[in-house]
Amino acid sequence: MRYVKWTLWAIIATLIFAFLHYTLPQHDIVRIVGTENRRIDFGENSIFWASPDGGTANSGNRDVRFINAVRPNGKVIVYRNEDTGWGWPPYFKLDSSNLQTEAQELTSTAESPKWVSVTHYGWRNEFFTIFPNAVAVKQVEGPEVTIIPWVNIILLSGVALVVLMIRRMWLQFRERTIDPALDDVAETWDSVDARADAAREQARGFFGRIGAWLDTWKKKPPRR
Repeated sequence: MRYVKWTLWAIIATLIFAFLHYTLPQHDIVRIVGTENRRIDFGENSIFWASPDGGTANSGNRDVRFINAVRPNGKVIVYRNEDTGWGWPPYFKLDSSNLQTEAQELTSTAESPKWVSVTHYGWRNEFFTIFPNAVAVKQVEGPEVTIIPWVNIILLSGVALVVLMIRRMWLQFRERTIDPALDDVAETWDSVDARADAAREQARGFFGRIGAWLDTWKKKPPRR
């Protein structure tokens, strides 16, 4: 059971980590090499796509904006550029058209690069055709720039604080309510057990006296 318990906790921790890693904003330093629109037919991976632009109809296929980029190490990365609307995750992004224009303006070549910080959420997976969703783009000085994830630090610190507060409240509740109740139950059980033992002793003594009295009526063997 101990291994089952730790396996269950490991699965829960993995799911929480995956949820946070997908949802929280991340920052990539890239060079934008192009933008495009593609007609996408949504299938089993539709949960990894955002909602259509505000005011447009929702259907099984639609045009999706994409931003093509190259990392400093030469690897390519493709971002989708979709509105999140008022749904989840709560980025309230309604300006994908403006973001596409900003990305087009920051397009550059390898000979004259413009390095850009792309803020996004989500994952890139070629097998499942999943793309991270770009939320913002901002030109930076160079590929060596480090972006401090202040939003993630503040949110995770707040979550950790809430978890610690809930744990402290639970420990106090258990100390003040559950533990005394369990002690009372244990004392009651001990008292019942003690009374049962006393009753057994009394019954044993009563029947023992009855047995001794009956023994007096038995015929004694003759003396020799």
